[in-house]
Amino acid sequence: MSSTEESIDYNALIEPNRVHSRVYYDEAIFQEELEKIWYRTWVYVGHTSEIPNKNDYVVKSIGPTPILMVRDKDGEIRLLLNKCPHRGNQLCAYQGGNRTSFTCPYHAWTFSNTGDLMGFALPDGYVGTEKKGLGLGKVPRVAIYRGFIFGSFAHEGPSLEEHLGGAKASLDQLLDNSPTGELELTAGFLQHRTKANWKFMLENETDGYHPGFVHGSIFQVTDSGIANLYGPDSTALTRDYGNGHTEFDLRPEWRRIDKPLEWFGTNEARLPGYVKAMNEAYGDERARQIMIDGSPHIMIFPNLFIAEIQMFVLQPTAVDETIQHVTAIQFKDAPDMNRRLRQQTMGSVGPAGFLLADDTEMYERNHRGAAIRDPEWLLLSRGEHRERLDENGYRIAHSTDETPQRGIWRHYLKLMSE
Repeated sequence: MSSTEESIDYNALIEPNRVHSRVYYDEAIFQEELEKIWYRTWVYVGHTSEIPNKNDYVVKSIGPTPILMVRDKDGEIRLLLNKCPHRGNQLCAYQGGNRTSFTCPYHAWTFSNTGDLMGFALPDGYVGTEKKGLGLGKVPRVAIYRGFIFGSFAHEGPSLEEHLGGAKASLDQLLDNSPTGELELTAGFLQHRTKANWKFMLENETDGYHPGFVHGSIFQVTDSGIANLYGPDSTALTRDYGNGHTEFDLRPEWRRIDKPLEWFGTNEARLPGYVKAMNEAYGDERARQIMIDGSPHIMIFPNLFIAEIQMFVLQPTAVDETIQHVTAIQFKDAPDMNRRLRQQTMGSVGPAGFLLADDTEMYERNHRGAAIRDPEWLLLSRGEHRERLDENGYRIAHSTDETPQRGIWRHYLKLMSE
């Protein structure tokens, strides 16, 4: 925003239980979000299992900025900007591979996978030029929690563990479902381009009010009791962890039913290899409790969504466009479980899947609706009267209440007002 433009008063656009439609479609707001959220906070980039070997790399992003996630020649994980410092050409056109260096396709400058400039093409034209300082741009802070790689363009700020706060427990819950405590994200990513602002997805991922209506068709063709999770008698909870992280906690309902793997719509007899590995890893009693509780349903601000069986990564590319990168969760050394995870992921969010098609229709309708003049304010007050604190001091409410959405906007307002 130029100095001649009037600054945006976010306190006039965001109230405790409602937000102004402008925050979804205003280009100036989107540009400020990039600076104050995507380029300042911790953002999830990728997982260590995607680059298991020295010299492996994959192309990722922080917001619309392309990133090379690299395990360099010494095994160190780096996040490099995919931009040649000579004339700005996008350095790497491939989605991933294994290489010790990158050569720009425009003028053949070559860089090591640590980001350092190795050499110029036709070097006689650069006599006296120092290579130092002409390397690739780097994300200055990189941190890893149990294989999850995060990056921040801010040179200073809270640590990753401070940023994650209570949401770490949900990542731990996810990894407990692996007999080795590890993921191997090897199924590949689908990319879904949606003509809608990224915050509609951020809000929706832990919204328990919509599934009974938007996803009614998929509930009708399944024989599980999943629809009951979103009904008035559900014991499931919504939770606000702070720092923008929110959760749809299904564990109370699964514990009430008390059947291992019910969360996955199956039973122990259908996955004998997985059950055996879990019992050997954790002991029968602990394994049984893990398989009852299942995998989490959590949105880690601003872009990582774990939806029990799959993982989404949000990439805002414009004020009115977001790419959702989605892959099936895969647990290390759990082949029978992983096969079913892949199948169910394709059935729900694949090209012919039910679930994501339903949600995407709502996102795009929401974005088009945001520009309609009246009403300008959108209401987020559901369940305020029954919001309370859990034993750890986090706000919780009924599974259909808008506690997560209010938590997201409280954190958003703090970031955008700083």
